[in-house]
Order: sequence, then structure tokens, then C-alpha cells
Amino acid sequence: VSYNCARTVGDGDRRAAVIGNGSHVDPIAEKYDRGYPPRDALVDALHALDFEKDDYDTPRIAAVVGRRAATVGIVRRDALLVRVVDEPHLVATYERDSPDPYGFEPTTASAAAKTALAADFEHPVCAAGVHVGDSVGLATENGD
Repeated sequence: VSYNCARTVGDGDRRAAVIGNGSHVDPIAEKYDRGYPPRDALVDALHALDFEKDDYDTPRIAAVVGRRAATVGIVRRDALLVRVVDEPHLVATYERDSPDPYGFEPTTASAAAKTALAADFEHPVCAAGVHVGDSVGLATENGD
């Protein structure tokens, strides 16, 4: 991966993680650090960068995950979706491109990433997990 797929942002009550599947993670993190609400940081960056104009029309997926809730954003060919969620969700670039609840209770970022990578998808490549408690935990898994 040649971009930041996960970053810790904010401090105090605004401590959070920004995760995503592309170079849009950095502008979202920068906007959040400047005081933008999660929704606005996601909308601005995802709208500006749009879905990837490749052979697959790859959607851009990102989330700002805080202690009590997360805001998930997706821009794809047919929609720009931004939703606040308060339970674990799983989004996959091609097979699950809208935020849907996912039945697992990760207690660590590593457990979340491992569970997501082991989910029943056609071509799992990599997964990122976040757990926000007293601190922010970030983890990635790629099957190695």
C-alpha cells in the first residue's frame, strides 16, 4: 500500500482514527485535525476526489472512528453516502459498498482486522481494524 490507510487524529474528546482505502485518508485526517466535524471532513474529501476512474470504478471508502460512534463515508459511481454508526460495521471495496452492521464485537484493533479479513469475500486482500477506548488502536492484516 503506497498511501496512509489509517491515521490517529485529534486529541482529548476528539481523539479518533481515520481509515480508508486510498489517498483520501490524508485530506480527511487534515480536515478533522483542523476542527471539521467527521461528516464534513468525509464529504469534502470524498466529493472532491470522487470514485476512482479505473476499470472497476473503485469506490473510495473511509471512516472517522471515535470512542462512541463512527462516521462512515463512501463515494461510488452512483452515490455519496455518509452515515453515523454506533455499532461495528464492515465495508468492502467491491462486495459490500454501503455501511452495514456486522456481527462481531472486536476488543482490539487487531481482532477487528483479523475478523474482517477472514470474512467470506471472493478476493480478500487486506483489512484495517480500529478500536477506540482510552487510546486509539490501529491494525492491518493482509494474510501473511
